[in-house]
Amino acid sequence: MEKGKFIVLEGIDGSGKSSQIGPLVRRLEGLGLSCRADREPTGGPVGSLIRQIFTGRVSADNRVIAALYAADRLDHLVNQVDGLCSAIDQGITVVSDRYYFSSYAYHSVDVDMDWVIGANSLSADLLRPTLTVFLDVPVETALDRIHKNRAVEEIFDQEDRLRKTRALYFQAFDRLKDVERVAVVDGSGTQEQVAQRIWSVVSPCFQ
Repeated sequence: MEKGKFIVLEGIDGSGKSSQIGPLVRRLEGLGLSCRADREPTGGPVGSLIRQIFTGRVSADNRVIAALYAADRLDHLVNQVDGLCSAIDQGITVVSDRYYFSSYAYHSVDVDMDWVIGANSLSADLLRPTLTVFLDVPVETALDRIHKNRAVEEIFDQEDRLRKTRALYFQAFDRLKDVERVAVVDGSGTQEQVAQRIWSVVSPCFQ
C-alpha cells in the first residue's frame, strides 16, 4: 500500500491557516484520496493541558510549554488510538494545522532554538512533512483577525511576540532548508484567493 502524504499549514496566529484546512482536505478528497485533518495542540491529555495554559486556566513557564508541545507531538505520532504514523502508513493523507516548525518559531522566543529542535528530533525522525506551507501575513493583519475572531486573547498573541515569532519562522526555514520542503504563500486576500495559492504549491505533491 502506498503511504499517505503529510501536508502541514504553518503561520503566526491570525495567518488564516485554520480556515484553510477544510477546503484543502475537500480538494484532496476530490482527487479520490483518503484524507484526514489534524491540529496541534491535540485533543489528547497533554494537548488539553496546553490549551488550558493558553487560556489562563493553568499557569506554566514558557520553557515548560515548549517541553509539553514536544511531548504532545510525539504522542500524537505514535499513540495507538489515532497516531499519525499509523494513519500515513495505511495510505491516509493528513493535513495538519501546525507541526514542529511552530515550536521552532514560537518557543525560540524564550528557549534556544537548538534546544527546541533537539527536543523535537524524535518527531522529526519519525515523520517529516511532505510539504510545509507557511501562510505569511503582516503582523497587523494577523492581529486584526485575532481581535475579530477570538473572545479570549491567548498568551502568544502580543504584537511584539508575533513579530519575533514570524522572524524565527524564517530563521528555522533557512537553518533546515537542506532537510525540509517549505513553501511560503501570501496569506492576504480572500479565503478563495489564499486557497488557490495553497493548491498551486500542494497539488504537485500528488502528481
